[in-house]
Amino acid sequence: PWMRFFLFYDPADALKRVHCPVLVINGDKDLQVPPDLNLPAIEKALREGGNTRFRIKRFPGLNHLFQKAETGLPGEYMKIEETFSEEAMRYIADWILDETGRKE
Repeated sequence: PWMRFFLFYDPADALKRVHCPVLVINGDKDLQVPPDLNLPAIEKALREGGNTRFRIKRFPGLNHLFQKAETGLPGEYMKIEETFSEEAMRYIADWILDETGRKE
């Protein structure tokens, strides 16, 4: 049942109801959540819902786990020593600081 739900679920309706700040991040080598398909759809749904407080960032060279990758294939995950891209982590932290009006 869960897999069927997962395969057919369209998050657009839920995204249209989100009115808080949103950070959307994706690696351009993400083969599980392809950025060319998903980022424009997420932006469209947020805009249709009237949300203007969102930021979308596509990270070059990063896979689904936000690791620097050659192919993005899941079989490559365990071969990569990096846990999470420092660039992506800094971007997330900076976004949180911007949204909360706090300084480092």
